[in-house]
Amino acid sequence: MRALRPLRHRRFRLLWAGLAVSLVGDGLWLVALAWQVLDLGGGPIQLSLVTTCFSVGLIGCVLLGGVVADRVSRRRVMLAADAVRLVVTVALGLLALTGVLALWQLAAGALLIGAAEAFFVPAFTALVPQLLPEDELLAANGLEGVIRPLALQALGPALGGLLVASASAGDAMLANGISYAVSVGCLAAMGPVPLPVGGAPAAGSVAPGVEGAAVAVGAGGMRGAVAEMREGWSYVRSQRWLWATLLFACLAVLFLLGPIEVLLPFAVRDRTGGGADAYGLVLAVYGAGGALGALWVAGRSLPRRYLTTMLLAWGVGSAPVALFGILEVLWAMVAVSFLVGVCDQAGQVIWGTLMQRRVPARLQGRVASLDWFVSLGLLPVSMALAGPAAELVGVTAVFVVSGVGCAVVGLAVLLGARLRADELAHPLDARAS
Repeated sequence: MRALRPLRHRRFRLLWAGLAVSLVGDGLWLVALAWQVLDLGGGPIQLSLVTTCFSVGLIGCVLLGGVVADRVSRRRVMLAADAVRLVVTVALGLLALTGVLALWQLAAGALLIGAAEAFFVPAFTALVPQLLPEDELLAANGLEGVIRPLALQALGPALGGLLVASASAGDAMLANGISYAVSVGCLAAMGPVPLPVGGAPAAGSVAPGVEGAAVAVGAGGMRGAVAEMREGWSYVRSQRWLWATLLFACLAVLFLLGPIEVLLPFAVRDRTGGGADAYGLVLAVYGAGGALGALWVAGRSLPRRYLTTMLLAWGVGSAPVALFGILEVLWAMVAVSFLVGVCDQAGQVIWGTLMQRRVPARLQGRVASLDWFVSLGLLPVSMALAGPAAELVGVTAVFVVSGVGCAVVGLAVLLGARLRADELAHPLDARAS
């Protein structure tokens, strides 16, 4: 089966297993964090403060994380990031169990976890093509697209809820720490993976040399780090397909994430009469749809019209979000959530593959970090605007503008940036359909 081919490679198998377990832990953390804030007597404002600290750590460090991922062994960067997350989550869990945890400690821990995530993600993105042949990258991204929603949005929160209910939020935090320990073990078992030298490594291989031989950021100083960030920006500006897609991602976040994160619970409650269980069902089905979409794309060749397919999946595939403000029966909302999940992850798998195949190996960490930085940059703005917009024009109008607006932006970027010509000029798979 094409979608499972990457698992034939031992080092990728270890990487994927560690990621899967740590994503379950991340899902545990989401539940543990919320209930720990409640146990400390906090409310929505306090929970918002803690989650904002995570976002600040992530956005504030992600560009530097990309530079480090292109300078230092990517496996070692991931090891260090997971080690930090392991220490922080275990420390918070022990503080909670001993009854001395304070809100400021939880906020500081979230900041450190977000910063560690900022180093982990670019390194992971850039490491995968060092472990696999080019023709298996689509399947590898599909596997990630399957496990991420299932582990992070379904299994992890479900286990977290059981742990918090049967034990405590502190115990759930310790379980999250154990998941990072498993990831550290898997990364350690992979053995050295040196940086590629002078460009992309040969298919399924790594460049010769000693792991970590590249100089660290500190050796070149901040001036060198800034210069390397600029090099990444310059590359992005020179690639029409890249900056156009990042522009779409930025606007899609503005249109979609705030309304979905802030207003969907109210739409479920007020329009269908459902409670927390109904809202959880809508989210879980979105994750299941995402897993199916990723698996479907992973089992096929990369589409010949890969940019067209990706932007249609993201843009037009997000149009049904408009129905969240109109539908009054739960099963219809569930169906919309499933469809949007399929399209979202299908596009994500193609995007991850393009990042690994069209971006030079020596720049992949920086470009991945720029992707995250741009994609997350307007997230706080979207969150801040969703509530007041709903008060001003109503939840229905906000969802209609979100879904239709994202579809219009997707089509405008596809046609306005002439991406259909770009994808024909840069074929990636001779067998693509």
